[in-house]
Amino acid sequence: MKNDYLLLTPGPLSTSDAVRQAMLKDWCTWDDEYNKDVVEVIRQKLVSLATKQHGYTSVLMQGSGTASVEATIGSVIGKNGKLLVVDNGAYGARIAQIADYLNIPCHVISPGETSQPDLNEMEKVLATDSSITHVAIVHCETTTGMLNPIERISTFAKQHHKTVILDAMSSFGGIPMDIAELGIDYMISSANKCIQGVPGFGFVIAKQSELEQCKGQARSLSLDLYDQWHCMEVNHGKWRFTSPTHTVRAFYQALIELEQEGGIAARYQRYHTNQTTLVAGMRSLGFEPLLNDEWHSPIITSFYSPTHSDYQFKEFYDRLKAQGFVIYPGKVSNAECFRIGNIGEVYPADIERLIVAVEKAMYWKVR
Repeated sequence: MKNDYLLLTPGPLSTSDAVRQAMLKDWCTWDDEYNKDVVEVIRQKLVSLATKQHGYTSVLMQGSGTASVEATIGSVIGKNGKLLVVDNGAYGARIAQIADYLNIPCHVISPGETSQPDLNEMEKVLATDSSITHVAIVHCETTTGMLNPIERISTFAKQHHKTVILDAMSSFGGIPMDIAELGIDYMISSANKCIQGVPGFGFVIAKQSELEQCKGQARSLSLDLYDQWHCMEVNHGKWRFTSPTHTVRAFYQALIELEQEGGIAARYQRYHTNQTTLVAGMRSLGFEPLLNDEWHSPIITSFYSPTHSDYQFKEFYDRLKAQGFVIYPGKVSNAECFRIGNIGEVYPADIERLIVAVEKAMYWKVR
């Protein structure tokens, strides 16, 4: 059950022994022991984590996080709707691509991968284009580690009476927020991120009054967010189609461990300490982050690649993996970089060990 290395990635990520052990039992998808005692408890716990206010509900969706994003975009935007999306990384761009596939009109604001959106531009677009009905924003762009200003964006959207969709894939469970206070109508995340479960399903936490209006709007059978929610509501946690039972039970265990750690605030503090320890240690070795410090999330950090002619990411990666650490390649189009995640079953002492391993892996320094 032990891994040979830590996954310093934005998910899938390193999980606890207990989370992995939770997958060693088989479950019946019709049984109350699974639907009422596991699925329904998960749904309730997710809403409690997302907001202290009433009027929100949750729905679990099979597949990757992107499947839950597509289910939301394809189910909550009506035939006469139009989407405004911020694209400052691969995941904002993916939302726009989903809208294109589904023939949903879309206005894209693209400030570039290393910049935050121009809020004046956003406000101007919202004020002048009355056909826009929905606004979508990625909270933490794991392309770079950028943390977008969701409070200000949501405020603008609500001033113009727009429905707000938040992709909190890599932030929910790791950064404190109250989605009702923020004015978020739909928040999307995934099992294998900051809750520290394993891949297999995503989930949407939604304002129930909004979701109830989406009946019959879905552009896909299996990705019908309303029907999935309605089935779970009526049948006490029953999924419409085959449920990823082992993954769901692992997620239940991960939620228990989040509570035992002290909740989202405590987990945020650990991730934040991981990230600041990482940046300080990498800087001591001559590496510089891609983004300004004030834009960093506690989730993942991009670093410029060394400019030395002997440097190759694959060799650097392999040397780190041999020492027990797996990092991520870069995903930015206009800069050579690599990424290191801080989330999962990872602690500040692990980051300190990583810095020692990075120094040993800097083969270009000794050739």
